[in-house]
Amino acid sequence: MFTGIVEEVGTINQMTEGSESLKLTIEVNQITKDVQLGDSISVNGVCLTVTNFTETTFDTDIMPETFHHTALKGLKEGSKVNLERAMSANSRFGGHFVSGHVDGVGKIVQRERKDNAEYFYIEVSPDLAKYMMLKGSVSVDGTSLTIFGIEKNQFTISLIPHTQDATILTTKHEGDEVNIECDMLLKYVHQLVKSSDQNVEGVSLDQLRQAGFLGQ
Repeated sequence: MFTGIVEEVGTINQMTEGSESLKLTIEVNQITKDVQLGDSISVNGVCLTVTNFTETTFDTDIMPETFHHTALKGLKEGSKVNLERAMSANSRFGGHFVSGHVDGVGKIVQRERKDNAEYFYIEVSPDLAKYMMLKGSVSVDGTSLTIFGIEKNQFTISLIPHTQDATILTTKHEGDEVNIECDMLLKYVHQLVKSSDQNVEGVSLDQLRQAGFLGQ
């Protein structure tokens, strides 16, 4: 489990490519200070397992399922990545519940500067758009963000100066793909209603939509 608060930006130091897989060596400054073999680290929002590590690097494998359904396949040696260790039970919870199980890939269709904020307009598939809620949470490349606008299959996020400096998002351009994980609690509500013949204790799917819990 993660929070979507990026701890460090790492660099792909080495990459071994298979036909449908990747092996990555990621260079870091501090994130390996208390790491153990088998620990989970979020890499651009994808929960990956540490298979080897030194003081300044860690290795991880990307299997075919992850390769095909995330934006990690677009990484190259020298690429920067957002990193977050799995949350500990005694730490503050600063973002939102992020599982590291990416729901799909979005495309940046527009960037816009507004005073000290950087706005991103991101297009997703209808399957993901239904989980977007105004002022709700979304994870973009592992970064916990608030949705400020929704239009059809597109949502808008805004980066404060700290997020601009502490993550890789400002290195992204229009047309680039990003990993998207929708709000976990909203997905549970949606699945509960769907699996209960669209009615749970007198609460209908339409009522939840009207209350803003589900996408329109």
